[in-house]
Amino acid sequence: MATVTLKGNTLTTVGELPKVGSQAPNFKLTLNDLSTISLGDFKGSKLVLNIFPSIDTGTCAASVRQFNEEASELENAKVLCISRDLPFAQARFCAAEGLEDVINLSDYKNHQFGKDYGVEFTDGPLEGLLSRSVVVLDESGVVRYTEQVSETTDEPNYKAALEALMDD
Repeated sequence: MATVTLKGNTLTTVGELPKVGSQAPNFKLTLNDLSTISLGDFKGSKLVLNIFPSIDTGTCAASVRQFNEEASELENAKVLCISRDLPFAQARFCAAEGLEDVINLSDYKNHQFGKDYGVEFTDGPLEGLLSRSVVVLDESGVVRYTEQVSETTDEPNYKAALEALMDD
């Protein structure tokens, strides 16, 4: 398990992020139209998994906006914004913000993504939500970069994540 903080208070997750160089765990997540999509559906594309607690918080919203801006510049890459928010909330946020270059995915149905990627909080006020993290995958689903943000209210290192996309 990993520990991070929320305004200085320690929180624990169910595990650790996948190791760099390992094959990313498969996932089944829910799109805004309530259909299911899996990691295999993205084979052949580089991926940025932007994982966060809730779209309705300032830092989470900022990460989606920033990755949306950066995503429009990327070739053969997709940004997947993953939380336990309901797909309706994700769609409402992106529509209100005019964000069209990220793909929102929800882990609300079976909570397996949070467990498999080691990012589900096990305690504290965010228990059951996902820890702010970034995982970059190459076209074959191999992990090329990970970051679990140590203070949940801080934004991820966008530059490092995007550079990892270019290193392949």
